[in-house]
Amino acid sequence: MIIHSDMKRYIIILAALLLPLMAEAQIKIWDGTSCNAKQVTLTEYLPEGEPRAAIIICPGGSYHWLDQKGEGAMVAEELVKEGYIAYVLRYRVAGTLEFVSKYRSLLRGHRHPDMICDLQRAIQLVRTRYNGPVGVIGFSAGGHLALMGAELYSTNFLDKYKLKPAVSLRPDFAAAIYPVVTMSDERYVHKRSRLGILGERNTGKKALCDSLSMELHTKAGMPPVFILNCKDDDLVDYHNAVLLDSAMSANHLPHHYVQYAEGGHSFGANPDKYTEETANWLTEFISWLHNMSF
Repeated sequence: MIIHSDMKRYIIILAALLLPLMAEAQIKIWDGTSCNAKQVTLTEYLPEGEPRAAIIICPGGSYHWLDQKGEGAMVAEELVKEGYIAYVLRYRVAGTLEFVSKYRSLLRGHRHPDMICDLQRAIQLVRTRYNGPVGVIGFSAGGHLALMGAELYSTNFLDKYKLKPAVSLRPDFAAAIYPVVTMSDERYVHKRSRLGILGERNTGKKALCDSLSMELHTKAGMPPVFILNCKDDDLVDYHNAVLLDSAMSANHLPHHYVQYAEGGHSFGANPDKYTEETANWLTEFISWLHNMSF
């Protein structure tokens, strides 16, 4: 068969587009378990040489959707350049249909503890694949999820699926970038994220909201935490990070808080969204990581 030059060009372009996708392993984390959540995946990005650590990435999206590009793949690509294994977690969220129709007033849909189950399962699987430090980084609502992983690790949320991990569910470090933190403090709570994780019928339940307010659950033994946000954040009030910083400082817990004046929200690792200050955030985070003694 004769392949014309236009067809050859098409094949070359298609191969170039598909090669990065083929080079990344996608893991369906719930295969072989009683959890029917086939849409939940970990996408693995491997560095060249011996990795420094493995980092699970939790994109944001108000617990309704996920920014898989700017807060997922682009972050992973930057971490790989620095010698880290990166795993982008596609965890369960309420969904865009819920945002439009509020169908969860009738049906359960996805809600707590689905998200933390997905993260704990991811930590379990990564620890079985990689014998080294495992951390987690999250953005916005994903930052809240990362903090749940760092603070609520002593609760085995996987028990509902009759899973009893033989490895630690405690991450070795955590990072929360412009994070949602409180579900209780009405001055600062991000209501869409609270609605996303809890559902319509639960947002007024104080005990449940308190149980998911991360400023209330800092404790001895939790891993070091890197916190970063911008004072001009017009989506998630910057006081969310201040509440967490204050709680960790009061309890003398290891953490590093970076607050920028300008940068807004949702910039992730997308240079097109950077300000002069936020263009430095990855450098600051990597520097913090390199100074860690695992």
